[in-house]
Amino acid sequence: MNTVQANINTARVGPGFLAKERIIAQPGFNRWLVPPAALAIHLCIGMAYGFSVFWLPLSKAVGIKEVIECGSEIGFLQELTVTHCDWKISTLGWMYTLFFVFLGSSAALWGGWLEHVGPRKAAVVSACCWCGGMLFSALGIYYHQFWMMLLGSGVIGGIGLGLGYISPVSTLIKWFPDRRGMATGMAIMGFGGGAMIGSPLAAELIKYFATETDVGVMPTLMVMAVVYFVFMMSGALGYRIPASGWQPDDWNPPDASKTSKMITQKHVHVKNVFKIKQFWLLWGVLCMNVSAGIGIIGMSSPMLQEVFGGQLIGIAKLYADLNKDELAAIAAVAAGFTALLSLFNIGGRFFWASLSDRLGRKTIYLLFFLLGGLLYLSIPESANTGNIMLFVGAFCIILSMYGGGFSTVPAYLADLFGTQMVGAIHGRLLTAWATAGILGPVIVNYMREYQIGLGIPREQVYNQTMMILAAMLMIGLVCNLLIRPVADRWFMTDSELTEEKRLAHETMNNSDAGNEASSAKPTGLIWVLLAWLAVLLPLGWGIYKTLLNVSKFFS
Repeated sequence: MNTVQANINTARVGPGFLAKERIIAQPGFNRWLVPPAALAIHLCIGMAYGFSVFWLPLSKAVGIKEVIECGSEIGFLQELTVTHCDWKISTLGWMYTLFFVFLGSSAALWGGWLEHVGPRKAAVVSACCWCGGMLFSALGIYYHQFWMMLLGSGVIGGIGLGLGYISPVSTLIKWFPDRRGMATGMAIMGFGGGAMIGSPLAAELIKYFATETDVGVMPTLMVMAVVYFVFMMSGALGYRIPASGWQPDDWNPPDASKTSKMITQKHVHVKNVFKIKQFWLLWGVLCMNVSAGIGIIGMSSPMLQEVFGGQLIGIAKLYADLNKDELAAIAAVAAGFTALLSLFNIGGRFFWASLSDRLGRKTIYLLFFLLGGLLYLSIPESANTGNIMLFVGAFCIILSMYGGGFSTVPAYLADLFGTQMVGAIHGRLLTAWATAGILGPVIVNYMREYQIGLGIPREQVYNQTMMILAAMLMIGLVCNLLIRPVADRWFMTDSELTEEKRLAHETMNNSDAGNEASSAKPTGLIWVLLAWLAVLLPLGWGIYKTLLNVSKFFS
């Protein structure tokens, strides 16, 4: 009798609001509602790329008008708590490093949890961490405690980045089995575009809130945290997962005997991926591609200025011979160049991932490494001959392939390891990004300083660096060539897959009790259009602002 009553109570209560069972889509649900939900998350967390907009005003948080420098006795540890002098920009940059270290770490640690609880709960936790971290950082600015900023945005926010980044991957791949690359490209495109919206928005807010006694960053972070929280929660609530066995209308899974052997119909458990050589080869592929790309992102602006100097503004002078006004003029041109690269970064995420659906993931990465290597080697020659357009064109294509590497890799993982736990496996693979986030900038920055120390002219200090980055791409090329189909022994048996589906709540279908969409009507086209407008309007505004900066380069 007690057991019966307990079952009745359980049925009456049903699964919790954030439970995976509640977001199983009903028949007639339009799968094109899911990408805007994913974009809503990624456009917010993508602001991590744009946090440098805060560095300059924060470096004058105490002095307001002028920087109050700390004495030589103040080291990094003292800067964590010092209140009478301003933080150095190099110190503030540690927040950027922590973003990507904790993004990779949290995605690796909690990727399996995400597969079991579903994308909604993971996205809600991501929103709380990312936006809560920004609020805690604002409190750190109020008390001028840098350790609070590191903990807030760097650690807590970094965890939110990791969970938000991988939250839609598995869901999108299951909704778009016919277009895996395009689906993940749409979402991850948002991460690249987040700074295009966030940076100009932050700049406008800082200008609005700045006073004689406040640089305006603290209220800016608070406003952005609230706006982002609303946007991210809307995305989280918009997530739906397909019912077990769902597939698109008028589409049939390809015959396994006729498809590429690189695309499996089976599934690997995330607990085994560290034992599989294909995982580590793909880890090397991503690490080398990202290391080479991220190594030049931060140096693209100074590289253009130092290599071409006065040629950027029609003056036959080297960088070292320019006066203050001329330096300011070429800095404006370089800002336009950086904005142009951001457009190719975001566009490449969608273009290359979509193209991989036709050419295959392995072929796309072969193209990345071969073409990328040639482009890196061409940069010193275009610099020596003063060919600005060839130099800029090489960088644009390189940055498009840098973005394309991020968006193509989830589909590559699904091809090799199956779709059941691809989100968790993707989380483990993102440790390659965390590694590359340290490796790439260290190589470029230290090589630059080393060669300047040797007395090499500034316009030539990047030549050796480009060769090193091209060599890294060759390492990635070898890793990619060595990737073969995963051996049968690593795939889950039918009983193991059944158990995993039970843990992931995939044994239910869309008619089960507790599914909040089960009684809804088929999705109307108007809702799809509104959902896309909600993400495309801010993205369009960000692209418009970016194009204004790009115009400085071409003018």
